[in-house]
Amino acid sequence: MSTKINRRDLIKKGALLAGGLPFAASFLNGLNAAPKHNAIPFINGSDYVLSDAIIGRDAPAELKARLFANENPFGPSPKAKQAIEEAMATSYQYPFMFTNQLTQKIAAFEGLNEKQIMLAAGSSPLLMAAAILFSKGGGNIVTGDPTYEDLPKKTQAFNEQWIKVPLTADYKLDLDAMEKSINANTGLVYICNPNNPTATVVDTEKLKSFCERVSKRVTIFIDEAYIDYLPDPQGTTLMSSVKKGQNIIVARTFSKLYGFAGLRVGYIAAQPDMIKKLSDYTEGAMSISATTVKAALAAYQDKEFLASALAKTIASKNYLYEVLKKEGYDYIPSSANFVMFPVKMEAEKFVAEMMKRGVGVRPWKFNNKEWCRVSIGRMDEMEAFAAAFKEIS
Repeated sequence: MSTKINRRDLIKKGALLAGGLPFAASFLNGLNAAPKHNAIPFINGSDYVLSDAIIGRDAPAELKARLFANENPFGPSPKAKQAIEEAMATSYQYPFMFTNQLTQKIAAFEGLNEKQIMLAAGSSPLLMAAAILFSKGGGNIVTGDPTYEDLPKKTQAFNEQWIKVPLTADYKLDLDAMEKSINANTGLVYICNPNNPTATVVDTEKLKSFCERVSKRVTIFIDEAYIDYLPDPQGTTLMSSVKKGQNIIVARTFSKLYGFAGLRVGYIAAQPDMIKKLSDYTEGAMSISATTVKAALAAYQDKEFLASALAKTIASKNYLYEVLKKEGYDYIPSSANFVMFPVKMEAEKFVAEMMKRGVGVRPWKFNNKEWCRVSIGRMDEMEAFAAAFKEIS
């Protein structure tokens, strides 16, 4: 039996237990009707594009440069690795006390109550929980287009309508247009900031004003997966809006700058009643392994490591900018650990040609253009990208 089937079976059982039989029946029908995204390309704005998972599945075992999944090749930190080794001796024990410690540590740093934080094995289970919760009554979800598709695609699989709002001319989320797209049937507004795949960030004060105003009408989900790549994460985050009691959910992950993509730790911050509602649809902290949670405790706010990883990311990104400029290519200035640029051939053909040369990158299609998204890697990976790119540019 495949991993995908196992996951679906588990989700189905969870829906029956947590959501009640009437909703579970509808939920299962949605799952059965939903496309199997590990078998076909994702769709972005009616255009087919290969997903990170598909590229990773089909990539050769040895790549010169793995630049398709927005991972941090500089992590995890030495402290995290040491914590994993030390945790092995007691990994037969459930990690109750350690997940509680991590929750306390995050809440203290953010100035929130522990009941306002929920952990999970990465942000994906939390996105799924939100998709289930906000799809129960039908209606629609409003997002930018393009944006990170995990949550909206899951709501769409449960027959939720997806209202896609085009980005601004400078490829940023159009908050004004998104607000105008909200109607009586809107259950959730999803904002990925910095946005994926464009790596752009919206004005902080405008976003805070948007949330204060709009959250009175509808719940807002702010996905801050890439916020640690910004110059001032604490000045940009919407955690302060959670602190004010607003109807918003803020998601964070250790998968990016912390280098935990394979270790899996994420969390959300929201009002206690929202945390309680979402907890019905996820295992939460119990989905995190003992070794991983100990690593997260050691790594959280390890400023020296984070600063080092960020500096190396910026150096590799600047190198990439120069490569693109020398070959006569434009790009979208990036506020994250990836860069989007338009290519001069069909995007999937470009990706295939790069893969032949041992370099994995991601195709995209929007604004009637063919695009490539390049994750920022180590300098040797960026040099491998440059060598392959020059052969086909």
